[in-house]
Amino acid sequence: MSFGKILVLLLGLAAVAFAVRTALTGTAGRDTAAQSAPKRQLDNVRQRAKELEREQQKAADDLAHRLNEQ
Repeated sequence: MSFGKILVLLLGLAAVAFAVRTALTGTAGRDTAAQSAPKRQLDNVRQRAKELEREQQKAADDLAHRLNEQ
């Protein structure tokens, strides 16, 4: 095979791969909404975990303070 034929074959395969990817994802670019949804959910879980930890620590501190006053 000559260099020209190999180059045409590679370009054809790249075009087919792009067409298949576009058909499967529905867009030519990156779908950032789908990729950011799991990150956003993870961030929300982390934030809620921190809030719960703060609430529990405050409750433990309040209890210890009340016990020390008695």
